[in-house]
Amino acid sequence: MKDIFIPNAPEKYKGRYPIFARSSWEKAFCQWCDSNLMVKTWSSESVSIPYFDPVKRRRRRYYPDFFMIVKDKSDKEIKYIVEIKPFKETLPPKPGKKTRKTRLYEKRTYLTNQAKWKAAKDYCKKIGYVFRIIHEGHLFGKKTK
Repeated sequence: MKDIFIPNAPEKYKGRYPIFARSSWEKAFCQWCDSNLMVKTWSSESVSIPYFDPVKRRRRRYYPDFFMIVKDKSDKEIKYIVEIKPFKETLPPKPGKKTRKTRLYEKRTYLTNQAKWKAAKDYCKKIGYVFRIIHEGHLFGKKTK
């Protein structure tokens, strides 16, 4: 799915148009950023972070899903880089009755995501941002296993 999101508060959005929501979860996050009064500015896929891809064995660029500036209760600005992912993709793949192709795909996806997220954490630490991975539990209050 790839949907175009049109903000109700376009003055808050500081990225390129059109805004693509690549999943219903990303669309829900766009709506939250757009309507939340604590979010001062936000953008989609606007930050580029270099990383080494252990699967393809080469340097690549990671474009996290969102960047946002949020004012906390004490009026302090906090800069976030956010990735939206299913909870199951944040954990190592579980063994089970899967085809070899599925097992390899899950392992490659996990290894690549871990490399991206480590690079994002290091990048954020270096410049004073916060990196967060948001999953369905955060978005919809669903319990995760």
